[in-house]
Amino acid sequence: MALRNIVELGDPILRKQCRPVGEVTDRTRTILDDMVETMRNACGVGLAAPQVGIMRRMFVAEPEEGRVLYMVDPEILTMEGEQTGEEGCLSVPGKVGTVIRPEKVVMKAKDRDGVEQTYELEGFDAVVVCHEFDHLEGVLYVDKSDDVHYVEE
Repeated sequence: MALRNIVELGDPILRKQCRPVGEVTDRTRTILDDMVETMRNACGVGLAAPQVGIMRRMFVAEPEEGRVLYMVDPEILTMEGEQTGEEGCLSVPGKVGTVIRPEKVVMKAKDRDGVEQTYELEGFDAVVVCHEFDHLEGVLYVDKSDDVHYVEE
């Protein structure tokens, strides 16, 4: 595994729509593993492929320590409810903003082994996967928040 550089706000790659991955290969798994290592090294809870310069529809999330979600070619099937909370992003260091997200989301994606799974996520899990899914569409949380500000130390 290897650490990858995290792309930051201002880089045009973060504003592009990603292409499907298709078949999950050994190379795909290597990238996913590198993304988990990079996310953990940066103390994040999620990381999408475009954040490391790869324009493919995949992300990793670890909303709870030791529980990693590998999402390859994810699709949101349903969303319901609403929750509001403060979000940050590894690609927007030092800032946070308030964002409205669904309370529950059902998402379909291939896992690390290429097996299609359906995930029913709620609360913080739903926030994390929706945040990462937005990255695949070229959307950042700063686009959805009207109070982005620096984190007070």
